Amino acid sequence: QVQLVESGGGLVQPGGSLRLSCAASGFPFSTYDMTWVRQAAGKGLEWVSSINGGGDMTRYIDSVKGRFTISRDNAKNILYLQMNSLKPEDTAVYLCAMPGASSWLDLERYEYWGQGTQVTVFS
Repeated sequence: QVQLVESGGGLVQPGGSLRLSCAASGFPFSTYDMTWVRQAAGKGLEWVSSINGGGDMTRYIDSVKGRFTISRDNAKNILYLQMNSLKPEDTAVYLCAMPGASSWLDLERYEYWGQGTQVTVFS
């Protein structure tokens, strides 16, 4: 069965850094595109970043460009999100997800989702 388990969230001050991890299992990880999505309290899902299976193509929402880096270790079946220069508006539950046949931005059609890890940016 497909499983996506996020970790690495926590409380950090503005300007700080966190690295999120998503441990994937149950599917051939290296052949699938992967995505980070976030959901702030009381708000809808927001696409953050995606990476192709080989890890050589990435995209980001404008608000995180230059601050976040998505990457993956296909040998370990782990997806990462390095988050630097964190801002209070980055506070959200961060989820990893697998688009499957959908386009990266079409969250409504995604096939699999993790449970999420909380990131709180607060002084």
